Amino acid sequence: MGGLAKGLRVIEAFTVETPRLSISEASAIAGLDRATTRRCLLTLAEHGYCAYDGKYFTVTPRVLRLGTGCLATMPLPRIVQPWLDALSEEIGQSTSVAILDEAEIVYVARAAQRKVMSIALMPGSRLPAYCTSMGRVLLAALPAETARNRLLAAPLPQRTPRTITEIDRLMTALDRVRTEGYGVVDEEVELGLRSIAVPIVNARGATVAALNTGFPASSETMEKAQERFLGPLLHVRQELSRILN
Repeated sequence: MGGLAKGLRVIEAFTVETPRLSISEASAIAGLDRATTRRCLLTLAEHGYCAYDGKYFTVTPRVLRLGTGCLATMPLPRIVQPWLDALSEEIGQSTSVAILDEAEIVYVARAAQRKVMSIALMPGSRLPAYCTSMGRVLLAALPAETARNRLLAAPLPQRTPRTITEIDRLMTALDRVRTEGYGVVDEEVELGLRSIAVPIVNARGATVAALNTGFPASSETMEKAQERFLGPLLHVRQELSRILN
């Protein structure tokens, strides 16, 4: 059990500010001697929880499996699910709630009306934050420098011809989200998919998650789609803010 505790301390050394660590750096942060830290990191790497380039270690997506089980017991999904179900029925489109994990969003609740994406989305599914409406809403809630650092530390592949990958353009998009209070993405994740997202804030005004709807691209302009969907999204956001601590 002592070894497990030390391994967890090493895992917790990896944060937004310290995504890449040498053995010495991890040792200092975890408060463990260098030899113990080295054994922990090499064991994590051996089992696929860390990547090692010969000098620096970084955690891999596999480490997130350790937290997947908590999704079923988190209060947020239980609170938002009835609202998602009602909203999805009202607007006739799938709705989702996600939280931010580094440079990715993690779906914690979803009400599906129809399959719009080529991949199946469900609680626990992950997508990049930079090209998703919920991701941009959640990144926009961070201090600008923190958001920039997360984008710089993450791969930004060109998923479609419309995907924005340039850091300055992404930061401009985040500024727009901060000003307008919502985010839109038009065929940047997949061709044929649009989405609109709003932040979910608690009673103290802190952003705790994002709420969105995804819908097929059509001859209807994005502005018309916003007129149809933004109002219901904002209504649910307002109702949730009254009950979230």
